[in-house]
Amino acid sequence: MSILRNIEFVTTVADTHALPPAHGAEVAFVGRSNAGKSSALNALAQRKRIAFVSKTPGRTQHINFFRVGDDRYLVDLPGYGYAAVPAAARAHWNELIGGYLQTRSCLRGVVLIMDARHPLTELDRQLLAWLKPTGRPVHVLLSKSDKLSRQAAGATLRSIEAALQRDYVNCGVQLFSSTHKIGIVEAAAKVQAWLGDGRNKKPPVKGE
Repeated sequence: MSILRNIEFVTTVADTHALPPAHGAEVAFVGRSNAGKSSALNALAQRKRIAFVSKTPGRTQHINFFRVGDDRYLVDLPGYGYAAVPAAARAHWNELIGGYLQTRSCLRGVVLIMDARHPLTELDRQLLAWLKPTGRPVHVLLSKSDKLSRQAAGATLRSIEAALQRDYVNCGVQLFSSTHKIGIVEAAAKVQAWLGDGRNKKPPVKGE
């Protein structure tokens, strides 16, 4: 049985200074607002509302921690790139995301959710470029892939694979759909491999 099914909410923080102590292993979920991040978390945990799903992008304004085992956590980061959010709020969310991703010593990997119909936007590329020197492994979920034909989905996957292999070698990618149960087993296996037993050696981080 997937350890992700044993998920339980732990805490939410609105400032990097309030982050819980860094120990064990964490996997972070990040993506553009309305890319399907919360739905992906719910699908992997096989729950309906472990992560809040809203039709209004930009609702997740805090870092949310979920325990999935001894010293093992999934971390839901604020969505980025929604233009209707006030500039001050966007700056705060970016500080939260950047501060966590750059400095969190127990972070084992990052799951980046992209809408399969609009993958590798400029903001996605900026996030990947920023993460690249940290050495954090990244796994891209091309969400809402059910909204594409099989041929279009396959072509998108091949195109994104080629782009990532060229520019972000420490990054994998797969098709995903929370509603049509596409790629859930594969994505869960990747997350569980990163979490390990909570005592894995952390990946290299610039400056450490």
